[in-house]
Amino acid sequence: MGIGAKRLIGRRLEDVAQFDEARFGEWLERADSPITALSVKARFAGHIEHKLDLILSPVIDHPGWQMLAMNDVGATETLGEGEEPFLRAPAILAHEIKNPLSAIRGAAQLLGRKLEPAEKAMTQLITDEVDRIAKLVDRMQSLGREQPEPVAPCNLHEAVRRAISVISATGDDGIELVEEFDPSLPDVLGNEDGLVQVLLNLVANARDACRESRSPRIVIRTRFVSGLVLTAIRLGRPVKLPIEVRVSDNGPGIDKALRDHIFEPFVTSKKNGQGLGLALVNKLVRDMDGRISHERDDSEGWTHFKVHLPVAR
Repeated sequence: MGIGAKRLIGRRLEDVAQFDEARFGEWLERADSPITALSVKARFAGHIEHKLDLILSPVIDHPGWQMLAMNDVGATETLGEGEEPFLRAPAILAHEIKNPLSAIRGAAQLLGRKLEPAEKAMTQLITDEVDRIAKLVDRMQSLGREQPEPVAPCNLHEAVRRAISVISATGDDGIELVEEFDPSLPDVLGNEDGLVQVLLNLVANARDACRESRSPRIVIRTRFVSGLVLTAIRLGRPVKLPIEVRVSDNGPGIDKALRDHIFEPFVTSKKNGQGLGLALVNKLVRDMDGRISHERDDSEGWTHFKVHLPVAR
């Protein structure tokens, strides 16, 4: 909104938001029942125009007070030229889910302020579960996104170390992490944030997989390989993928019944897993014209995930 939280306190909605329909703000303020409005255009503090989905809910035990949940849908509701309407369905469904989630979360927070500390566990549980569902919806949206992120030259080792630093910040769990990097590797062609996300998922999965091993160990190896060539869908020509980053762990491995399906959505062997992590990893890698594969070496007791990427020209 471009306005600090402290500056918002005590101000009227019409003072901070200018709606495309002049009477819309007044209509919201006078509403005495829940209202849902989609794709509403508004400006905050005179800044760039936003497209919002809104849910207005009266606060039952505070007459005259209302809670407004706003979800910025930006340009995601706009169809591109020639785009079929059904391609919007995942995004529209996600917005329909996230809007009431925002209202539920806000209501739980308001309720929690009135409770004694010992009684706040249930409202915190509601908030945590709402956040979990919202993250799940975000990941589903990422899987359904048609337009890949732009690519540019990236330092693979910097991306690996960024991922490791994020994982390490969650605490030392006694797992040995070994780096076997080839310092002579050139930059890869990819999306830096996407590459970090790929490595973050793979390293986190490896840590979860080997946590119960007698001597848990993860090895991250980079190297130059030859011979792997594919025809890139976006480019329509053969692309060489000579740069490999491999994440290996000495955990028990993935269930044999799942090994051929691990990159599919909602396939997981984790007790509380969502089955979207590796599906998202696969999409991110393919958006960079790369490929990811999995193999299990039962004789040595190691699981390997290999990502192959093109060289930046």
